[in-house]
Amino acid sequence: MSSHALPVCGTPTVYIIHDNPEWIAPFTDAFDRLGVAHVEWLLPDASIDLAAEPPQGVFWSRLSASAHTRTDPHVKEYGRAVLDWLAAAGRRVVNGRDVYELEVSKVRQHRELAGRGFDVPRTAAAFGPRALVGAAAGFTPPFITKHNQGGKGLGVRRFDSHAELEAVADEFAPGGANAPIDGITLIQEYVQPAQPFITRAEFIGGRFHYAVRVDVSGGSFELCPADACTIPSAGADPDVEAVPQFARREEITAGTPLIARLETLLADLGIEIAGVEFIETADGRQVAYDINTNTNYNPSVESAEQSAGRQPAADRIADFIADTLAEAAPQSVSPAGSAAR
Repeated sequence: MSSHALPVCGTPTVYIIHDNPEWIAPFTDAFDRLGVAHVEWLLPDASIDLAAEPPQGVFWSRLSASAHTRTDPHVKEYGRAVLDWLAAAGRRVVNGRDVYELEVSKVRQHRELAGRGFDVPRTAAAFGPRALVGAAAGFTPPFITKHNQGGKGLGVRRFDSHAELEAVADEFAPGGANAPIDGITLIQEYVQPAQPFITRAEFIGGRFHYAVRVDVSGGSFELCPADACTIPSAGADPDVEAVPQFARREEITAGTPLIARLETLLADLGIEIAGVEFIETADGRQVAYDINTNTNYNPSVESAEQSAGRQPAADRIADFIADTLAEAAPQSVSPAGSAAR
């Protein structure tokens, strides 16, 4: 496949920097409905001219921690190069370089949450498979593993004994079936929810949008809400009404104390669009454990929002970024529709 220069538009435009076309359509459709010019920058097999100035506009980073599983193992480095180029030119980036470093490091996420007093799972970081078994020895089973550079539940696995982990430790070595891309695996206490669900609180423009209940009764840790992440269930009884995996939690609002604290956290870290996951336990803990700055939205939840007369997340994002574009270039009028698809 030949390389190509990233496309630019002659007028101030929204540039969506990403690595996965399957996750982009809800947002480009929302920009189209709003009449906001937008260009996709799909990074694999692209190039930038370092002697040239980046185009005028607003840049939205949709780069993900799981990019290496889909296209090119170096996608994260491509993203870092583009974000550095934009930062040096003083361009407005939604979820910029520092935010991206948080997206690709669960160690950083844990540090930021714990450092601000959030209840977090006890966690250790193991550098290589030999260290993994040693680090796990300090945890009472059950415990879980997860990749430092995760997303989509990469490397998340429950172990009910130390012997169980020891038996598969080689899978975490380079080239192994469960090898983390950066060699770092987390060992984490298994937090038992009071009921079989976790909660994902979504924030847009740094403000709370809604909270989604994510059913985990099936035992899966792959909780990505996008259609592209759906894992077909095997052996489901067609006569039994299934509990929807994703549903809005109406009782959680912007006034919920944990939500207010999370808004402050995101403001401190410069994160403008994110989903933060937490677990509520039987003994009253609210355990925050994951910050997703490349957040996706579940189509059934989004459809229900629209049916209830509320603004879906994709449309709210389009509004927020359109407002940001207007602030960055108030004298310009953006042409309608997509400039490049």
